[in-house]
Amino acid sequence: METIHKIGRRKTAVARVYLKEGKGNITINKREFENYFPTGTLQYKVKQPLVLTENETTFDITVNVFGGGITGQAEAIRLAISRAMCTLNDDNRGILKPEGLLTRDPRMVERKKFGQKKARKKFQFSKR
Repeated sequence: METIHKIGRRKTAVARVYLKEGKGNITINKREFENYFPTGTLQYKVKQPLVLTENETTFDITVNVFGGGITGQAEAIRLAISRAMCTLNDDNRGILKPEGLLTRDPRMVERKKFGQKKARKKFQFSKR
């Protein structure tokens, strides 16, 4: 089996995932998976497509991720792994699609407007 390469995005985070046969090791930016995502919630998000398709110990995954925050990066990795699982086996699509793991979340940060404090918040108006 050759290496499968897929891209996932969330907010401003971009994750490139390289999937190949192995023992279930996950390396993110040349660091251990548990060190990069210390909380259980983020670890669960990343492993979710592997658990649902029962491939936790079948593949070695190497990830390059940049941009955004830690949650956005975890969700970008999850999308990329889900896409790789669908490339691997078409039956996985029926498992991952109802869980919403193949949908790219389109929500982005709204830009700050001129003459305002933030995107929606206005400067305080004081009448004396």
